Amino acid sequence: MAKTKYEVVPHDGGWAYKSGDVFSETFPTHDHALEAARIAAQEHQSAGKDAEIEYQDGSGHWRQEHADGEDRPDTEVVDDSNEPTGPQSS
Repeated sequence: MAKTKYEVVPHDGGWAYKSGDVFSETFPTHDHALEAARIAAQEHQSAGKDAEIEYQDGSGHWRQEHADGEDRPDTEVVDDSNEPTGPQSS
């Protein structure tokens, strides 16, 4: 199963979380960014509805595929900032 990591980092004069090379919006405090990362990680794990998807692959061919709404990645929130945080949410 795939794993998606959300990392809390300083960004644009505030704090953000990022997944891969993609940053969230900038939050005014570390705690706000950390809470947003936790929410995003939890929502990413929530099951959705099955769907039929169509996409173009790297060679230009169109593909159709069934996407199982129960096939969700494991998620992890990483906070290596050494910033003091408020109470942890569960």
